[in-house]
Amino acid sequence: MEKTVFQYHQDLNGLEVLKAQYKQQNFARHSHEGYTIGLIENGAQRFFRSGANHVAPASSIILVNADQVHNGQTATEYGWGYRAMYPTPELFEGLTDDIGKAKLGAPYFEQAVVFDPVLAQQMAFTFDLLATEKSVLAKQSALYQLLINLIARHNKSAFNLKGLSRKPQLNTALDYLRDYYFDNISLTELAAIAHMSPFHFIRQFKAETGMTPHVYQTQFRINRAKQMLRSGLAINEVALSVGFYDQSHFHRYFKKNMGLTPKQYSKAVLYQAS
Repeated sequence: MEKTVFQYHQDLNGLEVLKAQYKQQNFARHSHEGYTIGLIENGAQRFFRSGANHVAPASSIILVNADQVHNGQTATEYGWGYRAMYPTPELFEGLTDDIGKAKLGAPYFEQAVVFDPVLAQQMAFTFDLLATEKSVLAKQSALYQLLINLIARHNKSAFNLKGLSRKPQLNTALDYLRDYYFDNISLTELAAIAHMSPFHFIRQFKAETGMTPHVYQTQFRINRAKQMLRSGLAINEVALSVGFYDQSHFHRYFKKNMGLTPKQYSKAVLYQAS
């Protein structure tokens, strides 16, 4: 059976933590506003990241940078179990202010899968503590030490690649898509904004973002929906507000992106905030 346990830690800068056991779950290509830092507990996961497919077996660590396109499915007939957290770039930047004399900024993890038994043991301890501990000081201490060690051991460089090489006209279309994410926008409309043909635009868009315009729009809608759910809005109201046709349509895309339903997400967030 597939099982998920989701936690939202408001006292840790809104850190999201997921414990899951999957067999049938097939994550479509998507991205997160935060990093994905996962520990495989059993089985193996196959996923796409950085233009290639990777396999992460038990005891390995998965690293996906913020806003980096990836997917996920089982690499064995028995599925896979893992625990993951999604710290934001802002959380990392706050930590790196105190490392050395210069501000390092958000890290960049070049490797998608790493084998680091010492760090894996620390991750398992931190996940256990976050699941049971009530003390904010204890949770913050464990989390920050884990993230600092992760940076020290696996950070490739301290720079942000996001948007540096994009054509100005493509950025204009991206801004429009983000501003009007709830509208039923056509490819012709976006291409005209970027002063490209639809064919050229969709090729450039996918080359730069790793997604089609529709997948990018859906991802942005999911991110906005999460914000609204955290504020306590009803699921059906959120679904329509961000541009989904109905609640079932929203439910399907949310689960494909997050691995849990909007109801599970909302319930966990509101419980943690109470």
